[in-house]
Amino acid sequence: MRKISVYLFSLISFGILSVATSASGQELKIGFVNTDRVFKEAAPALRSQKKLQEEFAPRDQEIKGVNAQATEVKAKLEKDGLTMAESEKRALESELARLSREIQRLQREFREELNLRKQEELKVILRIANEEIDKIAAEEKYDLILQEAVYRSDRLDITDKVIKALEDD
Repeated sequence: MRKISVYLFSLISFGILSVATSASGQELKIGFVNTDRVFKEAAPALRSQKKLQEEFAPRDQEIKGVNAQATEVKAKLEKDGLTMAESEKRALESELARLSREIQRLQREFREELNLRKQEELKVILRIANEEIDKIAAEEKYDLILQEAVYRSDRLDITDKVIKALEDD
């Protein structure tokens, strides 16, 4: 059903654009921007990615440290578990369970906070990119610039111009 509605929307949009173009007698100038590429390749996106890596590196190291502790406890249990006293074995098992819960908690918090920060950074990048797209549209007299499309021709793609404009800022 969704594909049909997207198809109908595309057909209707194309029909409206065709009528608008033929009625005014002028060619309609349309562009397309691949936002995924902008988020991956543009200078602000690369700076943002580096910033996030630096910001979250200490937390990543903390998780790795707790993981290493859990690995040590598990190795000791496997190596000496048969020969150690039952109370010592239970204490190590309890410690391993505590470390596992700690790892899960740290990883969950890490993912949640990283996702929130990524969303914040993406909003900033999108705002900056949209400003550059507006400038390009005005300078080159585009009638319409799309950021989402089911299909587009490569000749409509202005993503490289946007990425270059973002590098100059």
